[in-house]
Amino acid sequence: MRNYLLVLLLLTAGYRATAQAPGPLTARLDKVSLTFALGPDGRPGYAIAFGAKPVIKASRLGLSFADGKGFEGPLVVVGSETKDVDETWQPVWGEVKNIRNHYQQLTVHLRQPAAPGRLLDVVFRVFADGVGFRYEFPAQPNLAYFTVQDEHTEFNLPGNHKAFWIPGDYDSNEYTYTTSRVSEVNTTPIEAIQLKAAPNRVQTPLMLKADDGLYLNIHEAALVNYPAMFLNVDTKSFGLTSQLVPDATGTGAKAYLQAPEHTPWRTVVVSDNAPAMLASKLILNLNEPSKLTETTWIQPQKFVGVWWEMHVNRASWNYADVSNIKLADTDWKSLKDNGHHGANTANVKRYIDFAAKHNIQGVLVEGWNVGWEDWANNWKEEVFDFVTPYPDFDVSELQRYAASKNVKLIMHHETSSSVTNYERRQDAAYRFMKQYGYDAVKTGYVGRIIPRGEHHDGQWMVNHYNRTAQLTADNKIMVDMHEAVRPTGLHRTYPNWMASEAARGNEFNAWSSGNPPEHETILPFTRLMGGPMDYTPGIFQIQLESWNPTRNQGKQVHTTLAKQLALYVTLYSPLQMAADLPEAYEKHLDAFQFIEDVAVDWDDTRILAAEPGDHLTTVRKAKGKDEWYLGSITDENARKQPIKLNFLTPGQRYEATIYADGTGADWQKNPMAYRITRQVVTSKSALTLQLAPGGGAAVSFKPVKK
Repeated sequence: MRNYLLVLLLLTAGYRATAQAPGPLTARLDKVSLTFALGPDGRPGYAIAFGAKPVIKASRLGLSFADGKGFEGPLVVVGSETKDVDETWQPVWGEVKNIRNHYQQLTVHLRQPAAPGRLLDVVFRVFADGVGFRYEFPAQPNLAYFTVQDEHTEFNLPGNHKAFWIPGDYDSNEYTYTTSRVSEVNTTPIEAIQLKAAPNRVQTPLMLKADDGLYLNIHEAALVNYPAMFLNVDTKSFGLTSQLVPDATGTGAKAYLQAPEHTPWRTVVVSDNAPAMLASKLILNLNEPSKLTETTWIQPQKFVGVWWEMHVNRASWNYADVSNIKLADTDWKSLKDNGHHGANTANVKRYIDFAAKHNIQGVLVEGWNVGWEDWANNWKEEVFDFVTPYPDFDVSELQRYAASKNVKLIMHHETSSSVTNYERRQDAAYRFMKQYGYDAVKTGYVGRIIPRGEHHDGQWMVNHYNRTAQLTADNKIMVDMHEAVRPTGLHRTYPNWMASEAARGNEFNAWSSGNPPEHETILPFTRLMGGPMDYTPGIFQIQLESWNPTRNQGKQVHTTLAKQLALYVTLYSPLQMAADLPEAYEKHLDAFQFIEDVAVDWDDTRILAAEPGDHLTTVRKAKGKDEWYLGSITDENARKQPIKLNFLTPGQRYEATIYADGTGADWQKNPMAYRITRQVVTSKSALTLQLAPGGGAAVSFKPVKK
C-alpha cells in the first residue's frame, strides 16, 4: 500500500511542478477507494484500492481522435465535485425484489491547455463493491462531430493474477474458458471461431483472482452508441489496456460521436470473497432506469421448442434439400419436402401438448420460415423475409391450437447476420408476429455481418441491438438475442430484452468437443456479470448417440442429469428453456418435476458457496411465494457441499425435495444416474449434498401446510 500511494504522490508532484495541478482527488465507500491524479505529462490517471490492498495500480486514462486533437494529454483540472447517492429501486423482473444503488460520485472537469481547448469530464462512481467510470464530452464550441480512433484506458494489476479468459474475437463469444496466470495469456493455440484474436487480446468480462485473496472483475456497463471494449494484456507488467472494436472503413476508426455524448462505463467489481462478486449489482446500477412506462406485458417464462432435435440430427431447419435458392424467385410450394423438417404443424402441436400438460408457458419454433436451404456461410444479402412460412407450417392453425391450450408460441428470427436485410423487414416481421399472437422473439446473428466488414461487437451492430430492443418494446415484444454482443446491464433500461446468448451455450455439447465440466462454474463470474444468459439447460438424454448413432457417435453433454437441473438456479435467466425433446422428458417425469416447479422470477437470491472454475451453490426465493429453489454444481471433481438452511423462514416447516446425483454417477461414465429424496426441514436444519464429478444437485423447498 505504501508503494501504491507513493506512485500517486509522485505522479501528482511531477505534474504540479509544471502546471500547478491540484492534489489527488478521492472518492470512497466502505473499503473501496478511488484516487484521481494528473501525471507528469498532464495525462489523467486513477487507482483503486480495497482497504489496504491495491486493486488497480496507477493507470492512465485518455482517448485519441481521428483529427489528432483528442484527450491523450496534457490536460489541466478546471474543477471537480462529489456527491453521494443512496436509493432503492425495483426491477421489472430479476434475481432480487429490491436493489440498493449506493455510491459516491466524483466528477473531474478537464481542459486541454492548448488549442482547441476542448473539455472532458471523467465521472467516477465508487460503490461498496467496486468502481465505475466513464468519459463525458460536454456540449462546447470546439467539439461537435468527432471520431474516436482509440481509447487508452488502462487497468494495471498489482500482481500476476489468476485469470479466467476467452480470446478477444470481435465476432464471437463462443469459446471455452482458459484459466491461467495473466503472464500466460496467449490465444495463439486456440482455434478461432470467426476472427482470429490477437495473441494477447481477451474479452470482458474478465475474471481475476489475486494471490492475496481479492477477486476482481473488469467489464463495462450501459454499452450504447459505442463499440465493445476488449483488453490487450501485457504479460510482463500485468497491465491491461482497452481495445475498441474497429469499424469497416479500414482506417482504424472505432466510434463516431456527436457532443454532448459519453462512453459506456468501465467497471471494476472487487471483493475479498467470491459469493459477493456474484451478488454485485454494480453493473446494473450504472444503467439508466427503464425506458418503458408500462411493463405488465413482460412475462418471465419457461419454454420448450423445436430446436434441440435439429442439433442432435433428428430433424432439419430446412424444408427441402436444395441449394442456390433466391428468396423472391422461389416457388416454395413446388419444392419437395425432405421428410425430416422439424417445424411442421404436427410436430409443433406435439410440443404444445407437452407444454400445456406440464405448465410450460411457451414453445419456440426454429426453421418455420422459408430460406434455410442455403442460409449459412454464403454472405448472402436476401436470406429470410420473416413472414413466409414453409408449406408444412400452418401459422393460423397453430395460433388457434396454442391459444386453445393456453400456450404462447415464440418466434425465431435468424438473420444469418444479414442485418441490413433484417432492418428493412423488422416492421413487417413484428406486425406478422402480433397478427398471429407471438409476444416474444429469439433473434440470431450467425455468420459474417452485412454491411460487410462490420463486426458483431462494433458500434454499428451495438446500435442495431439497442434499436431492436427499443423497436420490440414499441411493439410489446420480448426479445432474446443470440450471437449478439455480451450484455452490459441494459436489461434495466429495456426490461423486454430478457436474455442473450453471447457465450458458449449448451448446444456446443451436441456438435463440437463440448463444454468442459468447469464451464458452468465460470460463466456466472464472467459472461453473466453483465446480464442473463439463454444457456438452454435441461438436457436429460445426456448421451446423444441414441438420437442418431451415425452422426452423434461419442457425443454427450458434459454434465450429469442432476447438474442440468441445478443450472436452472445457478445460471440466471427470466427465459429458461427446457431444451430436450419431449420423449426424453417422458422417461424421467419424476426429475422433470423440478423444471415444472422452479421459478424464473425471484424476490431474493443468496450465493451460499462459490469459487470460479470449481463450484457454485445458489438459492433463490420465488417471486411472491415462500418457496426456495437451490442449485449446486461442481467441476470435474466430486465434492461434498454442506448447506445451512438459515435462509428459510424461521418457525416454518418445509418439504425439501432433493434431486441429486445417483450412486456411481459421473459425467463421463454414468451421467444419467440420479435419485430423488424428500425430508422435512426448518431454518435450523442443514443438508450435505454429494456432487458427483461433473455433477450437481437441485432442491426445492415448499412450505408444509400446518
